[in-house]
Amino acid sequence: MAQLEKLLNRFLSKPKNFTFKEMRKLLRGLGYQEIRSGKSAGSRVAFFHDGIRHIIRIHKPHPKNTMKRYQLDFIEDELKKREVLK
Repeated sequence: MAQLEKLLNRFLSKPKNFTFKEMRKLLRGLGYQEIRSGKSAGSRVAFFHDGIRHIIRIHKPHPKNTMKRYQLDFIEDELKKREVLK
C-alpha cells in the first residue's frame, strides 16, 4: 500500500512529468481495469471500476508519454465525484 500512497500523493501534486504508465498503475491500484476497444480505438483508453460501475475515458498522450494537466484534473474530479478519493 505504501507504493500506491506515494503514487497517489505524486498524482495529487500534479507534476508536469506524470506518465501514462503511472496513471495506469494508479487506476489499477484504485480498482479500475483497463478496457481496450479494438483496432479502431486509436489512442482512446477506458478504465472501468466494476464495484461502482464507473468508466474513465482518456486519450493516451503522444508522442510523449507524459499526461497533460487537464487530464490529471479531469481524472481527479472523476475520482472525487465517485468518492474513490476524498
